[in-house]
Amino acid sequence: MNLLSKHYELNDSSNIQEFYHSRGWTDGFPIIPPTPEAVQACLDWVNMPANELIGIEPVRERQVTAEKLAINAVMAGCLPLHFPVVVTAWMAMLKEEFLLHGATASTGGCAVLLILNGPVRKEIGARSEFSVLGSSDRATSVIGRAIRLGLINILEVSPGAIDRSTLGHPGKISYCVAEDEEESAWQSLAEIRGMPVGASAVTVLAAGAPRQIMNEWTTKPEDILDTYAAEMCANMLNYSIWAGNYTIVIPRQHRDHFNSGGWTKADIAEYLYNKARVKRADWTSVGKGSVVREKGDTVYSALPSPEHLLVIAAGGPAGGFGAIIPPWFGNKSQAVTAAIGACVDCEPI
Repeated sequence: MNLLSKHYELNDSSNIQEFYHSRGWTDGFPIIPPTPEAVQACLDWVNMPANELIGIEPVRERQVTAEKLAINAVMAGCLPLHFPVVVTAWMAMLKEEFLLHGATASTGGCAVLLILNGPVRKEIGARSEFSVLGSSDRATSVIGRAIRLGLINILEVSPGAIDRSTLGHPGKISYCVAEDEEESAWQSLAEIRGMPVGASAVTVLAAGAPRQIMNEWTTKPEDILDTYAAEMCANMLNYSIWAGNYTIVIPRQHRDHFNSGGWTKADIAEYLYNKARVKRADWTSVGKGSVVREKGDTVYSALPSPEHLLVIAAGGPAGGFGAIIPPWFGNKSQAVTAAIGACVDCEPI
């Protein structure tokens, strides 16, 4: 093995936990000791040397290497087969349009949401039904946590350091969901965002906490979407009025009604683009009248365009519950989708 990081000889389980926690290397939960063998196994799985550069955080110019990601993945509980998702997610997060430093340093308290598509979901055992935004399965839990531990230990995104969140939300521990492609008649999110059919992919988004909605009293798609739109408007009034990549999570009960009506994801996006709008004067109703001024009649849309809506098919088989996941701060940070284990836009050799 040609690992480069400093190595510590610790044998007692309790001492290991206290050693890591006392140095600020954890999220407060117990970690899996990143032994050289476990770290190397992750690197071998993706066929990367320890010093391979995944990218550079552009503001502070911190290097992100494969070995550092592997160490934090092992600490989070990842197996080697989870590691390609972690690596690809970081490649996407380091894209300029994601604005990693702004999203992780903001007082607004967003977290990095990961959305999985393609065969990788089944390969790693990710689930898309019950408690999909909670602890639905091992894979999504540990992959989401690996992203957070990497931010803490590589980029110093820990509370009070780079992370200046006033409140934060539980997605800062782990925020990863797999789309339910098998029980959906729609194209996957990755396909809509340009990935080839059958490719594994991950989409990353700087996102607020989920806002759960319920509508079990109608089968009409427009009425159901009015409930989603109302929550998007509420976020615009109560948090940020600026348009960006909103995500909606649609469970099977609602999807059945959309499918019966022949609605596609594009139809849903078009409807919400036109419906989820507020006037600046509406701020008066939520205590923000002092910033309305002469712009009261100005209309703001939650989405810059229909294409900015990320529609996710996921959730348990029963219950008219869905979720709105708002963007961090409008369109300053944009969702990025990347293929896992493949290059879909490379120049032919």
